[in-house]
Amino acid sequence: MLTKLARFSTATLVESLRDYSAALPSAIKPIDPRMKLCGPAVPVSSPGGDNLMLHRAIYAAQPGDIVIVEVGGEFEFGYWGDVMTQAARARRLGGLVIDGCVRDLREIAAARFPVFARGGCIRGTGKRGGGTLKQPISIGATRIAPGDLIVGDRDGVVVIPPDRLTDVLAAAAHRVKHETAMKRELRAGKSTLALHGWSDSDADG
Repeated sequence: MLTKLARFSTATLVESLRDYSAALPSAIKPIDPRMKLCGPAVPVSSPGGDNLMLHRAIYAAQPGDIVIVEVGGEFEFGYWGDVMTQAARARRLGGLVIDGCVRDLREIAAARFPVFARGGCIRGTGKRGGGTLKQPISIGATRIAPGDLIVGDRDGVVVIPPDRLTDVLAAAAHRVKHETAMKRELRAGKSTLALHGWSDSDADG
């Protein structure tokens, strides 16, 4: 099922969910546009400016899991770097999604470990501890529970509840088939207005 899910773009999946709150804030993007991820969520809530709980998450997560982190809106810290990336690779984790910044961007990109973040920040973090692990969190308007399915690509990140997976896969396949047919008609000379049944005056507003 995860293999099938990974074939679809995040844009297709969020449209298939018909729930835009499933999309994480648009600022969260892969540090390398070629990065993609797909797997079950291990949610982490970390105090701002502290990353001890992220270290703990690396060893609490299972191979293929996605560590997904909220930091209480304290974005301007480098919560994750090259050393943690190597630890996560050794554990065969599926990737990191963080509502904050990371550092050692070149090294992480070279390691080809999927990291989705708000950007890069060289400011370090403390190790005082606190926060939660494997408990529901919220990032923007999106609630993430343990085991939710996380899909990320160049466009962004979407969160899919497991109980909706079968329906989402069917809707996504239908959407891809429909859009493929539309593109074929566009190449044949039809307009987007005609395909949607709109008149020229509709386009003018």
